[in-house]
Amino acid sequence: MSDSLEIWGGVECSIVRLRERTRDQLRETGHFDRAGDLSLIAEMGIKTLRYPVLWELVEGDGSSDWRWPDARLNELRRLGVRPIAGLVHHGSGPKSTHVLDPDFPELLARYAGQVAQRYPWLEMFTPINEPLTTARISGLYGLWHPHGTCEATCFRLTVAQCRATALAMKAIREHIPGAQLVQTEDFGRVFSTPRLRYQADYENERRWLALDLLSGLVDDDHPFHRRLLDAGVDRRHLDELSADPCPPMSLGSITT
Repeated sequence: MSDSLEIWGGVECSIVRLRERTRDQLRETGHFDRAGDLSLIAEMGIKTLRYPVLWELVEGDGSSDWRWPDARLNELRRLGVRPIAGLVHHGSGPKSTHVLDPDFPELLARYAGQVAQRYPWLEMFTPINEPLTTARISGLYGLWHPHGTCEATCFRLTVAQCRATALAMKAIREHIPGAQLVQTEDFGRVFSTPRLRYQADYENERRWLALDLLSGLVDDDHPFHRRLLDAGVDRRHLDELSADPCPPMSLGSITT
């Protein structure tokens, strides 16, 4: 290979609802108030940086405030660091909505279009970070909103986020035709004792679900198609994703 390798990075920026309160990782770590972090990141040699243009950050109180992303994205541009714009990071959107709101996909798509209009020089987007991971923690483990504890809720959250991603990219590409979807997900493999091999095999198949949905692979023959319908997922939403796929141009996984 003749192409040189690049160092890519990402700023952790989860905004998660925990029943009556919200945790904002940008503020808790102090990055929100430290613009100088960007120069330090550039000095590390990072050329491409996943960076928050979070929906909750801009429209958190019902009005639009673009000052923070304006300043940060323009500084990254000055430093020669290419942003991957993240719109939702383990979040539920502004307080006026949530992932299982029937209007959530269309509302995120509207916001995504506004981002593309405001920053037409952006090239890469992650509309929703790690949709299946978020769905597991929110719908299966019960830790984040809506605090579900069943696989049916997990599946409904996964499909809703994938639909929102697909619609968001469609809205973005109306203004930036060449925009790339950079999809992140935790593809970690599950291991087990021989006695629990059946569960590990199942979870190792399920870990690809969000990617399969975005790639239009979840049709009648997909092993999870019937499970999704039994979980209450609207067949029309599965047909929509299958008929009009939104496969990622790049994939990112967890590295620790």
